[in-house]
Amino acid sequence: MNKPLQVMKFGGTSVGDAACIARVAQIVRDAARERPVVAVVSAMSGVTNRLIEAANRAAAGDGDQALAIFAALREQHKTALASLIRDDAKRAQVAARLEKIFDEGERLCKGTAMLKELTPRALDAISSLGERLSAPMVAGAIEELGARSESVEATELIVTDSSHGGADPLMDRTRERSEARLRPLLEQGVIPVVTGFIGATKGGILTTLGRGGSDYSATILGAALGAGEVIIWTDVDGVMTADPRLVPEARTIPEISYREASELAYFGAKVLHPKTLHAVAQAGIPVWIRNSFAPERTGTKITPKGRSNGGGVKALTAIRDVALITIGGPGIVGVPDVVGRTFSTTAEVHASVLLISQSSSQNDICFAVTASDAKRTVDALRKEFAHDVAHEKVEHITVDSNIAIVAVVGENMRGAPGVAGRTFNALGREGVNIIAIAQGSSESNISFVVFEKDMKAALTATHREFGLAAPVEESKAKGS
Repeated sequence: MNKPLQVMKFGGTSVGDAACIARVAQIVRDAARERPVVAVVSAMSGVTNRLIEAANRAAAGDGDQALAIFAALREQHKTALASLIRDDAKRAQVAARLEKIFDEGERLCKGTAMLKELTPRALDAISSLGERLSAPMVAGAIEELGARSESVEATELIVTDSSHGGADPLMDRTRERSEARLRPLLEQGVIPVVTGFIGATKGGILTTLGRGGSDYSATILGAALGAGEVIIWTDVDGVMTADPRLVPEARTIPEISYREASELAYFGAKVLHPKTLHAVAQAGIPVWIRNSFAPERTGTKITPKGRSNGGGVKALTAIRDVALITIGGPGIVGVPDVVGRTFSTTAEVHASVLLISQSSSQNDICFAVTASDAKRTVDALRKEFAHDVAHEKVEHITVDSNIAIVAVVGENMRGAPGVAGRTFNALGREGVNIIAIAQGSSESNISFVVFEKDMKAALTATHREFGLAAPVEESKAKGS
């Protein structure tokens, strides 16, 4: 057992029910026969959404409905546990732990209902319950297969700042605590099963790392423990050249770089949490994306430099549910610091800007934000520029929600002449109108805005133009 440590993370669909958890236990047990393994688990599929719904119901004063959600979740976990652990004493031990967590959640919801206020700290505490319920069941399922396992709450390991709902790790303290808590277990041949998504401040207050943060948990622990690799087990075969639901010819990419994976995550690819690679980048730890429902498939390896595919473009991704805000008019050339005022105002309302484009004449500035941020951003901008609008220096501040962003990603695009030209020629042939364009200085991403109705056509045309489709032999193999 002198092979380097492997950290394995399992997402919500991978632990979605008893059969899925049993499959996960088998994967972990088999890997642990070869090398030390730390497992990181998400909540069962859909559970976090139900917990957040319960919290919001409680905040609205509907405590009874919140408790009804908890009753349904209790039954779901009880049913799964009954299938996973046959030994009565062991099952009772895990059931008692789950009951304690459910009781804690119900108390939090009752307090929220009484105050009719849901604080960020309370929301973190309630939304984290799913992982805290999942980990003991996965550990129990591993023990059912004859291996030693122990569930560990990440509040004992991952030390974060106090940004509830999106905390960042304090790596030095996290390293110390992870080594102190997990290393002795590993040396004794025990497989730790850690709750994903959560951490705690230096003072011990529970925090969460943001939705989808279990990926981030895994790479944080991988970096803290000096792991040889991190495997993100999910329900897809790896990182795809495009969303296969929109582009059926999409294929799995064998290897991509950290930068490419980060660009894809930022622009909507659901395979990774956008912050996932921050923790491992400095150490250069490889991260795999693999399918827990087809563990025989190799998946995608994410490395510091990736591997060239012989062309500049590696993959495409797209974001729906975005809005394009435009500030325009010939007079804005004379408006002092219009760009600075625009984006300081946007920052004040905590809107995340996904893309920026400005005409060379400076008559228009347009930028994209998530649809949920659009209204408050436009309201704030209209207030900021009210004087300029009144004096007709700014003619309009408009918002268009019927758009999508498509991103063309590839580490080697800077060395491949004509990528932009080929992209826009392909779109032109399909009659896709481009509303705005942005290209990063790294030249590993070209992003453009199209009408939402044209998004699928834009992806298909660009995918075909750069020959990203699977070879015929590979397509037949997948279909067999």
